[in-house]
Amino acid sequence: MTASRDSDHTPLMQQYLAIKARHADMLVLFRMGDFYELFYDDARRAARLLNITLTSRGESAGKPVIMAGIPHHALDQYLARLIKAGESVAIAEQVGEVGVEKGPVRREVTRIVTPGTATDDALLDARAQTLLAAACKHGEHFGLAWLELSSGRFCVMQTTRRDELHAELQRLRPSELLVADDGHGADLAALAGTPQRPRPPWHFERDSAWRLLTTQFGTRDLRGFGAEDLAAAIAAAGALLQYVKDTQRSALPHLTGLRVEQAEDALLLDAPTRRNLEIDRSISGAHDFTLLSVLDRCVTAMGARALHRWLTRPLRDHAVLRARHDAVANLLDGDAYNGSGAERLRAALKDIVDLERILARVALRSARPRDLGGLAASLCQLPQVAAAIDGLEAPLLRQLGEQLGEHDALAAQLRAALADELPLLARDGGVFRAGYDADLDALRALAYNADGFLAELEARERARTGVDALKVGYNRVHGYYIELGKTHAAKVPPDYVRRQTLTHYERYITEELKRFEDQVLSARDRALARERQLYEALLDRLAAQLAPLQACAQALAELDVLACFAERSHALRLSRPQLVDEICIDIRAGRHVVVEQTSTQPFVPNDVHLDADRRLLMITGPNMGGKSTYMRQTALIVLLAHTGCFVPAERARIGVIDRIFTRIGAADDLASGQSTFMVEMSETANILHNATARSLVLMDEIGRGTSTYDGLSLARAVAEHLALRVRALCLFATHYFELTTLAETLDGVANVHLDAAEYAAGDGEGERLVFLHEVKPGPASRSFGLQVAALAGVPQTVIRAARAHLEALERATATPPASSPQLSLWAAPVEPAPSALAPVLELLDDLDPDALSPREALDALYRLKDAAKTVR
Repeated sequence: MTASRDSDHTPLMQQYLAIKARHADMLVLFRMGDFYELFYDDARRAARLLNITLTSRGESAGKPVIMAGIPHHALDQYLARLIKAGESVAIAEQVGEVGVEKGPVRREVTRIVTPGTATDDALLDARAQTLLAAACKHGEHFGLAWLELSSGRFCVMQTTRRDELHAELQRLRPSELLVADDGHGADLAALAGTPQRPRPPWHFERDSAWRLLTTQFGTRDLRGFGAEDLAAAIAAAGALLQYVKDTQRSALPHLTGLRVEQAEDALLLDAPTRRNLEIDRSISGAHDFTLLSVLDRCVTAMGARALHRWLTRPLRDHAVLRARHDAVANLLDGDAYNGSGAERLRAALKDIVDLERILARVALRSARPRDLGGLAASLCQLPQVAAAIDGLEAPLLRQLGEQLGEHDALAAQLRAALADELPLLARDGGVFRAGYDADLDALRALAYNADGFLAELEARERARTGVDALKVGYNRVHGYYIELGKTHAAKVPPDYVRRQTLTHYERYITEELKRFEDQVLSARDRALARERQLYEALLDRLAAQLAPLQACAQALAELDVLACFAERSHALRLSRPQLVDEICIDIRAGRHVVVEQTSTQPFVPNDVHLDADRRLLMITGPNMGGKSTYMRQTALIVLLAHTGCFVPAERARIGVIDRIFTRIGAADDLASGQSTFMVEMSETANILHNATARSLVLMDEIGRGTSTYDGLSLARAVAEHLALRVRALCLFATHYFELTTLAETLDGVANVHLDAAEYAAGDGEGERLVFLHEVKPGPASRSFGLQVAALAGVPQTVIRAARAHLEALERATATPPASSPQLSLWAAPVEPAPSALAPVLELLDDLDPDALSPREALDALYRLKDAAKTVR
């Protein structure tokens, strides 16, 4: 749209442009009668996104008015598509009265919907969180705040580490990220990979944010939430709260406090690890064939969202985890699962609606009548839920049972108030049951029970006119009327006033009928107004009990997750893990629960044993032999144990773990100029810098993206660093058989391999390969690379040529060590023999650094340098 003066536009377009100027970064839906219209650039964008017709009508400022519209009754349908596309929408409703005000009817923005602040069911995925987040840098600290407006869950964290902030953003995947409109904000937004919303930098000012938060929560300070000294987190939370206030334009009574999360309270999973383990999204980005898709059998949407939170943030607190394990075991008690507490609890929960989101809409004053009906039905179901866990002894189940609370009185009030059949919208009327309010009943009787009066009037008028075909009727356009055929025109009384002419009939009204019509229509308006008053009063009553109702909803969600864990434990043959306060991972007959469920072949379980004396397993074996599955299943078993779930193994003993790292698979990042090998090295560097002795590290095929000697050297150095310096619990898969010799020279390193077998093809094409997927001690004897290539369909001519080349290389190479029959590229150890180091070691033994003067220390350094030359 070309620039022009506002005065050049029509009054209607002046009104639109004024609204658009205040919401320049949003699509403006401008109510005009039965349609919401978009104009100019908004219309062009909406037409493309919604596949609706782009038109023009009339002119304003000498140019055609480009527009596109959607029917008002289909708003939610189109709004959902816009929000899914990442758009934010300002909805301008008609708030003035037609014909009362001079000029076009007045319109105001009454609602703003953004991807992170949507609360209506039509705009949300019922089983997934929709989060709004804000991030900022304050001094040396990063602050992060996130809010699920549809439930009221408001959390913050603060860290000095950029990688921790990145990991949290990858975990949360917010629908919108608020950042300061400055250099730091753009830098932080790049971490998230989600739609960013730049905000003025002063929105992230700590003191103003502190005042906004304490006002919202009604507290003197933020000490009660453990956030008073978290300046960066407060700044982010304040900016987020201000944004929500700006968009919702209503009170936010369901936001009652902050939950401070510490990174060290949970297992840290960086972005590559989340991707490789396919927790809630596969490597291809799909939601199928993930850990979440296999585990999610929750019967409520609240439970499904809680399960997602538990899986993506596995906890480190063994006390919390043991309480969850106790609850799952208690729910499984009984001779048969169908008679267990889990089955009874799941049956009771099936009739519970999404209380979390309904209560949020109650707080935002946007709850619809059917929301309240669902709330009433769910509160009436609570005694059945409590009965399902009555008698179970697990402390967590008893605690959650108490948290459900007593809501019988409120349930009875709602049942007494609400009609059996509820309308979609409160403004349509019919929300309240007859007998609930005497004034409403009287107005309804006058408005909707007019049949007796009309029948009596019709009888009197037939007698007066002598026309038996006379009828008294009503339509929405012309109101009440008396209808006579044109053949009876001579019998029309003089007090009849013509209201409408039809082909064969004339319709009239009398003074008496007009008075009755005014009473009826007035009564209808007054009845709707009375219903609005009663509805607002009902919302007020519910808002006053938000806190206990929210606690009840949270308890229902957690009970649902625990019951889901019990059901999955029965269906998938999961066992209770043992959590111990030492460094170890000891798994007997472990399985990959996702592969097991999606594969048509029987899954081969395997053991894993890592502890303080056996920290690194060097894993060899053929491609497709199961190395990657073996590594991933170990990480998933550890992760599941730290969510409170039972695990796919006969037995699992899990020690103290702080992080899980993975370096698996090949991927590039061409957008940022990183090759596959650069990505591999970046991820490896991150692990080497941040892994600890309590970390679980999965390393797969390090060094394969460069030359053989470079790759082998890097792989060996990385393995040595992990074994000797980091001392992490590590599964290290490789095709460099030379690395298997590390088990002979380094403490804590052991060899295992995935087995395979060959059989004669019988077609003259050599040997065929069978993968046994069984982990055995020791290094693999062969790589089977040519056999795997044949399985992949590489032409036999190429396979035969490769075999000839391999034989030539093997003949030209010295005989490899007995421990590794493959081609050896590591002819001799890099380290000097201990005897050669003797002069250097003797000099070091004779030194006493605390007794040396600066000059003596320099002389000693030169003597060490001379001794080192002799070693070389």
